[in-house]
Amino acid sequence: MTYQGVEPYDSGRMTTGDGHEVYWEVCGNPVGKPAVVLHGGPGSGATAWWRQFFDPSRYRVVLFDQRGCGRSKPNACDDLAALENNTTAHLVADMERLRRQLGIEQWLLFGGSWGSTLGLTYAVHHPDRVSELVLWAVGTTRSSDVRWLTHTMGEVYPEEFDDLVGLLPPSARGGNIPAVLHAQLRSPDPAVADRAARAWCAWEDRIATLSGPVREHPRSADPRLRLGFARLVTHYFGSHAFQADDEITSRLGRIAHVPAYFLRGRLDIASPLRPAYEIVRRLPNATLDVVEADAHGPGDDSVERLVAALDRFSG
Repeated sequence: MTYQGVEPYDSGRMTTGDGHEVYWEVCGNPVGKPAVVLHGGPGSGATAWWRQFFDPSRYRVVLFDQRGCGRSKPNACDDLAALENNTTAHLVADMERLRRQLGIEQWLLFGGSWGSTLGLTYAVHHPDRVSELVLWAVGTTRSSDVRWLTHTMGEVYPEEFDDLVGLLPPSARGGNIPAVLHAQLRSPDPAVADRAARAWCAWEDRIATLSGPVREHPRSADPRLRLGFARLVTHYFGSHAFQADDEITSRLGRIAHVPAYFLRGRLDIASPLRPAYEIVRRLPNATLDVVEADAHGPGDDSVERLVAALDRFSG
C-alpha cells in the first residue's frame, strides 16, 4: 500500500552562496522521523511521485530539487550557469546546509538510481547524520558504470547505439560518450543542442524499455525538459560524478553500523548489479533485495517492498 494525497506543509528556496537557489519542501508529520528524498537523473527533480512511499503520520519527509533542475534556480533547461558549481560535492554540501536549516540531527536517506550514488556519497562523508539507508536501482556512477550504460549496452542495442554515436566525431566514438555529447548540449546553436538532447533521451528511453516498442518518457517530447535533463546527466556522467572511482567503496567502513536496505531489479540494464552486490557484502547491517522481473524503474512489487522497508524503519 502506498500513501496517496500527501502534500507539503512547508517549502522554500535555500540560497547556497555560489549562484544557486535550491528548492525544498517538507511533508508528513512535523515531529515524525526525518527522512530526505534523493531523486534520480541527475536532473529528474523531486516530483510528487516520491511522497507516496512514506507514512505521513510517522515521517517528516524532506524533498529537494538538486542544483539545476526542477524548481531550483538557475535551471539547466534555460541557463548554462546551472552547470557551474554543480558537482556531487556541492550537492552533499547542500544536503548538510538544508539539514542544519531544518534543525534535523539525523535523517533516513531514500533515493533511487543517481540518487543512490548521491546517498552513498553523503553517507560515507557524514555517517553520523544517517539513521538508515533505503536505496533502489543502486549504482555508483563510476567510470565502469558509465561505460556499461553506453558501450556495453551498445552491444545489446547496436542500431540505437549507432544512432547515438553517429552525432560524435569518429575519433570520439570509443571514448567517453556523455562528455563529448555534453559539449554539443552546451552549443549556442539551439538546433545542435536539441539534436543532442533528442539523441541522449532516445538512448535512455531505449535502455528503460526491455521489450516491445520503446516507451518514450514524457520529458523526451518536451524540448525544454529534454535539454535540461540531458545537460545535467551528461554533465555528471561525463565526469563520473566528479569523484574518484573509489570515493564510495574506499569509505564503506564508515557506514558499517548503518541499517540499510538496497533494492535492484535483476533486469535493470541501466547499470551493472555487481557494484551493489559488492557494497552490501561489505556492510554487515545491509540487505540486498533483488527483484527478478524488475527493470530500472520500480514496478508495483518493488514499490511495495520499498514502502515496507520504510515502514519497518519508521520506528
